[in-house]
Amino acid sequence: MRALVYKSTGSWYITKTEDGTVYNARIKGIFKIEGITSTNPIAVGDEVEIEHENEIEKTVIITQIYDRKNYIARVSPHNKNQHHIVASNLDQTLLFATLKEPKTSQGFIDRFLISAESFHVPAVIVFNKADIYRKKELEQYEKLHAMYTDIGYKILLVSMTENRGIDELITLLQDKVTLLSGHSGVGKSTFINAIFPGLELRTKEVSGWSGKGMHTTTFAEMFDLPGGGQIIDTPGIREFGLVDISRQELSHYFPEMQKLITSCQFNNCLHINEPGCAVKQAVAEGRITEDRYISYYNILESIDTKNY
Repeated sequence: MRALVYKSTGSWYITKTEDGTVYNARIKGIFKIEGITSTNPIAVGDEVEIEHENEIEKTVIITQIYDRKNYIARVSPHNKNQHHIVASNLDQTLLFATLKEPKTSQGFIDRFLISAESFHVPAVIVFNKADIYRKKELEQYEKLHAMYTDIGYKILLVSMTENRGIDELITLLQDKVTLLSGHSGVGKSTFINAIFPGLELRTKEVSGWSGKGMHTTTFAEMFDLPGGGQIIDTPGIREFGLVDISRQELSHYFPEMQKLITSCQFNNCLHINEPGCAVKQAVAEGRITEDRYISYYNILESIDTKNY
């Protein structure tokens, strides 16, 4: 039977077949996917083949994983030398950000966007908590809105408490598989509970089979949307470690830089000290914002050259 992975706790998975039947699933033996080394061989969003193990307890064995159209990965929070696949087979990803209580840094936003670009997943930035923004935050929002929309990203300003912008957000999710991400406290759970009244209790319980003592918030989970489509909720992340991106490749994932790369004098240009650099010229002329260039520089400096 073919099924979709809705939740993973590391050793057990919740899967759902096309007819809506839910099974607790596990992997038999060692399960490796060629070319991918990650802490989790199977991720939420994966399409898998399952076989019955115990029909009374509704447990199944995962025997095969079907090809992914894409996935998003980050550096494993437990091992910096490994990466963790957050979710797979995505149509888009929504990054929830806030300019106050807590403040999401531009560096975090840019790292997330780079990751989405590198895995070919369209990204949308949702600035939440508009109801608590004062003049300073609203001016910052306008600046960020102009900067990101100019390079092709969709930006939304919403308030869960005032129900502002929620309808547009829900429309954006319709009939799509969407990954939700962001720091803890930015309002992802509040948004999910607004779409699914009564879900709050279910997201906090730990069922017996999934591993006692484990926090459900440490694992991604997929939910079916009432009108079609799915959302994948992820635990709040403190930092977003980039996976398998070299210093040489980094500028390819800045859309405003990517289109200028072929105009640089040197084809291995890092856009720092090299002569005849089209990217630096664009920064000087205001065609690339200084903030994005500084962000690029800071991320470039953080990439360990020893890995490449």
